Amino acid sequence: METIIANDATQYVKIAATLAQEFSKDAAERDKAGGTAKVQRDALRESGLLNLIIPKEYGGEGQPWSLVLKIARELAKTDAALGHLYGYHAFQTVLPHTAGTAKQKEYFYTQSAKNNWFWGNSSNPIEPSLIGRRQGDSFTLNGHNTFSTGAKDSDRLAITWYDNAEKTTFYLGIIPSSRQGVTINTDWDGMGQRQTDSGSVTFENVVVEADEVIDFTESKGTPFATFDAILSQIFLANVFVGSAEGALEEAKKYTIEKSRPWYLTNYEEAIDDPFIQRSYGDLWIDVQAAVQLVEKAGEKVDEAWAKERSLTEEERGETALFTGAANAFGTKVALHVTSEIFQVMGARSATRKNNFDRFWRNVRTHSLHNPIEYKRKNIGRWMLTGEYPTPTVYS
Repeated sequence: METIIANDATQYVKIAATLAQEFSKDAAERDKAGGTAKVQRDALRESGLLNLIIPKEYGGEGQPWSLVLKIARELAKTDAALGHLYGYHAFQTVLPHTAGTAKQKEYFYTQSAKNNWFWGNSSNPIEPSLIGRRQGDSFTLNGHNTFSTGAKDSDRLAITWYDNAEKTTFYLGIIPSSRQGVTINTDWDGMGQRQTDSGSVTFENVVVEADEVIDFTESKGTPFATFDAILSQIFLANVFVGSAEGALEEAKKYTIEKSRPWYLTNYEEAIDDPFIQRSYGDLWIDVQAAVQLVEKAGEKVDEAWAKERSLTEEERGETALFTGAANAFGTKVALHVTSEIFQVMGARSATRKNNFDRFWRNVRTHSLHNPIEYKRKNIGRWMLTGEYPTPTVYS
């Protein structure tokens, strides 16, 4: 693969586009196989894209979220799983910044940039089952997290746990993925997002040292401490929209090269059929609208992020409205586009060999973890009452 030296945003996107083109060569086959995309993850490590969001004073590239989001969308055009892994890596990387102390922010940013860490997580905020027993200032963890993202082949895991079965106190920690007692299971069996390494993780007497436990004392009660939810939602929105863009491009190629005109028409080429032309026009319009919305939301994220601890509840709420809208609309468009492409490609496109259904399966799988009805409801309530969405793990 050609080595590209990045010196501005355009070059970073060019790197991502080059990677995406390379990943596309076996994306359909890898989707069928599932498992860990080791070769592709290593290519991301070598690309220089892992440290974009880390500030320059800590050894990173100091780029804005809007660029990082665009890169995730670029990767998702050919492989939604890799776009997802990249996006979640970025937002796990900043957890010590949003939730921890200034000292922890400096340490984890510096070490991540220096060692080119690829971040994953093991956390289930809805059904937490991991319990940590305090031993002095450290913890010993035992239990099982049913869900993760990018845990396999990661360098660092962001993990969450409670101090007892009654779940009275919540903790966040950052540990090496290879820590003794951590078993990353290969039991992810989703119909889509097959290579996101989203299976369970088992913890058996896993020690989390005191300096690996995120200290909430400086962030507690600040809107910025809840910014991780905003990041996860806008990253997924970009993965969905990128999937729609990629699906439409694949369909276009297929229609031009392989589709046949319907036998009751007099057209020699499928591309001459006005009904097919109209359908492509509608799909393109929908995708462009979704792209504009995720990019506008990305700009709002940049503005809010720059304020850090000075971010107000109203400013966070305004950002959540845009990211929630981008996520809801992006999901709607992506589900429609990734299904409708078969109508314009024709019957022969719907084969396992082509595996075009992976675009729909990827969007459908992850969007079920993140129901858009509640985002619509939150936005509608704000319109009627002026009440911003309540910060949660999904808003």
